[in-house]
Amino acid sequence: MPQGVLNYKYEEEKKSSGMTALAGLPVYLDFSYISGLYDSIKKQVNVRENVQGWSDLQVLSSLILLNIAGGDCVDDLRILEKDEGFVEVLRKVETYKLPRKERRELERRHKKGMERTVPSSSSVFRYLSKYHNEEEEKKRIAHKAFIPEDNEYLKGLKKVNGDFLSFMQVKSPEKKATLDMDATLVESNKE
Repeated sequence: MPQGVLNYKYEEEKKSSGMTALAGLPVYLDFSYISGLYDSIKKQVNVRENVQGWSDLQVLSSLILLNIAGGDCVDDLRILEKDEGFVEVLRKVETYKLPRKERRELERRHKKGMERTVPSSSSVFRYLSKYHNEEEEKKRIAHKAFIPEDNEYLKGLKKVNGDFLSFMQVKSPEKKATLDMDATLVESNKE
């Protein structure tokens, strides 16, 4: 393409070279490690402890990255999975500083081998169902607005949130917190 007003031009790559449209996400991967977020998830969340398949860290980090990338629904995880460059980075980050024993355990979690880097939407839906509390759902239907009681898994996520906030307070202490309520409406054709 011809050069425009600014000092750059577009060039078409003739071969697949692992480029990514999600180049901003690795910064958040760095931040997650530096802040201790990933260590906190490993310590506090035990939904998938000692079972095969995707670990808590893999599922939750995929959902966090999906949110940062602007995903609208769990099905948008396929966008992350299709981005060859990002997938390559994510695979390297996943085993960063892991001892050999833990890398092998990670590989053994998947019976058929790891064909994907990001969990499928069906895997994530099954994972998220663990956070659902049917008794609390009945109260929501009856009362319309209420704060549900935490189940054991939600308590783990609360601890992760507390750990993350503690990190932020150490780095940038604040006496006030602002809750940002986004009034954006997102059209959905789902029932």
